[in-house]
Amino acid sequence: MTAAMVEPGQTPHRRPWDYLLQTWRELDVPEGWRAEIDEDRIVLAPPPHAHHNGIAAAVQRRLYQNLPDELGIYQTLGIHIAPLDRLYVPDLVVMPSRLIADADPDVNDPMDAAEALLVVEITSKGNAKDDRTKKLWAYAHAPVPAYLLIDRFDEHGPTTTLFTEPENGAYKHTERVPFGKPLALPAPFHTTLHTESFPA
Repeated sequence: MTAAMVEPGQTPHRRPWDYLLQTWRELDVPEGWRAEIDEDRIVLAPPPHAHHNGIAAAVQRRLYQNLPDELGIYQTLGIHIAPLDRLYVPDLVVMPSRLIADADPDVNDPMDAAEALLVVEITSKGNAKDDRTKKLWAYAHAPVPAYLLIDRFDEHGPTTTLFTEPENGAYKHTERVPFGKPLALPAPFHTTLHTESFPA
């Protein structure tokens, strides 16, 4: 669902991004829904399936096992991909806690995606293609050091893929496992995801 679009000539005195960000700040989004800015429009996504939330909870539990105290894991946190003027709301974001604590309490601004250490997206039927393509591309451009894609709808069966080492807008390293196989996450996470517990 598209909430707002920037038409040519609509914002003669402001960049389209400024107009969209102001609109995003003022949106009254129903509980559980997400509003993102993508390709000069605001897009609303409905609440995900219970299995989606179960996977997010399992990943969060594993990440917290060895996570340094100065890092936090955040759900539904808006992050700005500055080089592309996009704003996404991943399922999970690992980021320094001080940045969250220092955020202006009176302004609902997204955090800088370049400050994230890990972004996690769990596909839903309606957004799987975007998570595999445009978000992969965007997070590499941020650059986010690690992107974890948990794809329940992969045509070859449910998979978990870790993309690392972003360079020039692309991830240089990829590790992909089917559900049921473990996936090790590098420093600073120092943990292994046991994907057999992920509901497909």
